[in-house]
This record gives sequence, structure tokens and C-alpha cells, in this order.
Amino acid sequence: MDSKREVLSVNGLRTSFFTDGGIVPAVDGITFGLREGEILGIVGESGCGKSVTSLSIMGLVPNPPGKVTGGEILYGGRDLTKLPERQMRKVRGNDIAMIFQEPMTSLNPLFTIGNQMMEALLIHTKLGKRKARERAVEMLRLVGLPRAEEMMDDYPHQLSGGMRQRVMIAMALVCEPNILIADEPTTALDVTIQAQILKLMKDLNDRLNTAVLLITHDLGVVAETCERVLVMYAGQIVEEGPVEDIFNDPQHPYTEGLLKSVPDMRFKQERLVPIQGNVPRPGSIKHGCRFAARCPYVFDRCTAEDPDLYGTPSGQRARCFLRDGKEAAAHDEALVES
Repeated sequence: MDSKREVLSVNGLRTSFFTDGGIVPAVDGITFGLREGEILGIVGESGCGKSVTSLSIMGLVPNPPGKVTGGEILYGGRDLTKLPERQMRKVRGNDIAMIFQEPMTSLNPLFTIGNQMMEALLIHTKLGKRKARERAVEMLRLVGLPRAEEMMDDYPHQLSGGMRQRVMIAMALVCEPNILIADEPTTALDVTIQAQILKLMKDLNDRLNTAVLLITHDLGVVAETCERVLVMYAGQIVEEGPVEDIFNDPQHPYTEGLLKSVPDMRFKQERLVPIQGNVPRPGSIKHGCRFAARCPYVFDRCTAEDPDLYGTPSGQRARCFLRDGKEAAAHDEALVES
């Protein structure tokens, strides 16, 4: 797994929105790599910066008011943040594709499924119309859609939600991109269709060796689908590591809180344990750990200094002073004495 090459490197990415009320840092200095053929999850509450991260990679942050203000996004030896829009259009869809949350806002209601499927092929490949149509039909079949040939002449409103989402996946994969970004791809779907879509994405990942960046707030989806996971909070990565390790032994108090707030059908439980307090407004915390106000383990250093991502013996990394070796020992000793 570690021997696989990185196909995408995000280093110190900062994306801000310039509003009448001031500058709002939505993504604040995140760094991660996506490896060839892996499924990497990004998880966190609404407003933590997950979707802005994906839009930054695709060069789709609405400007104004948003802008990538720092860091780099490396793909194929090029920094995508520096590419002019004309070159970025060649990358978008051909090399890096994206599935959006709600297909009805992404599919054009005025054009048939066939027109929209074929557009990417006609733009990014040298295929003629007949070959492009054959390829589009083949991809619709690959994502498990019935009567693919007839569906090419349908309009989006004629399809169910699950069918539209499959069309979106087919459109994203029709040019066989190296990277697929899936932003909450199953949010609006019922659990049966959700399971089918996730299985489909895993099957296509196995078959085409496409690296997948899966963005979700659903820990169940992460457990079912991903190999590694990044946990985001208030614009930062607060924990990262293999999915199994993070689920079995979370190293950051926020990850611990997320896992405790998920119902477990195996045990009868009177009440779920919520995370106390509210997510801070982006940019409102100038010093200290952004989770400090909601953390059950908070101590003086947490509100005065910004924690780094510390490595842990289990191989995870967590943005918590309790994972700083010296601090952890001193804090444990203080707890024993008290």
C-alpha cells in the first residue's frame, strides 16, 4: 500500500472567502497525498471545509468571493493552483473528475443524457460522434443502468434519483480519469440505493484503478469504503490514518466524539453521547486548538498554542497536545496526582 505512488499532493492548501464581514479561512493549511488506486476519505461536520477542499482541487471555487490563497496542489508535476483556466479545463474531466452531491443541480435539464455524456468525450478525446455514443452507452451499462441505449435520449427529470446519480458517476468516469472526487455522492439517496452506489464505486475503483477522494459526513460510508481517512474540523485536518486504526483507537478527542455519537445497532443504548458546544465560525479562533472549547480533556496549553499534527505509536497523526510525547506524560502524571 505505502509503495504506491502519489497521484495527487496537496501541500499547505489555504482557501479563503472575502466577505463584507472580513476574510473567512474555509481551508487553513491542509496537507495530504492521494495514492494510486486508493480510496481516501475526508470526514467531518458541515462547514469543516471538506467540500471547499474538493472545489479547490478542481479549480471551481467561486471567485469572487472565494480564492485559493496559499499552498499548492500537485498533479502530474504541475501545480494546479497556477494553471490558467484554459489548461485547467483539459485536466478537469479528463484527468480529475468529480461527482457532485445533488445530480439535479449538476445535470443540465435542457439536454439529453446522451448529449451530456458525449460532450466530455468530444472535448477530451479524438472520438467521432458515433464512437463517442458507443462509449457513452458502454459506460452507462458499466454503472448498472438498464436500457442504456434508450436512456441516451432521456432527459434528467425522467430518471429517478438513484439513476441520476449513476449517470453522474458514468459521466465522471467516461474519460477514465486518474482521480475521482466524490463529494457526498449518496447523501440524497435511500439506504438501499446508497449501498448500490458505494459498491459500484468500489467495483469501478478495482476495475479501472482510479484513485478516489470520498468526501462525506457519514462514518458508516467511510468504514465501508475507504482505506485511509482524514478527519477535518474548522478548516484543519485534526487526525489522519488507516480507517481500521482510527475506528478502533481514535487519537483526537474530536474523532472520539464523532464515533461516540454514532448509534451502534449491536448494543442497546439509552442515549447517544453528543459533542458538547457548537462548531466555531471559520476564522473566529485566532490562537490555540480549535476544538478546545468543546474538548473534555482541555488544559492551559490548548487555548494558548496551536497544536501540530503529532505522530502516534499506532501510525496515526493527531492535532492534539496529548499526542505530544512530553506533554502527554506530564498531563497523565498531573491527572494521577489530582
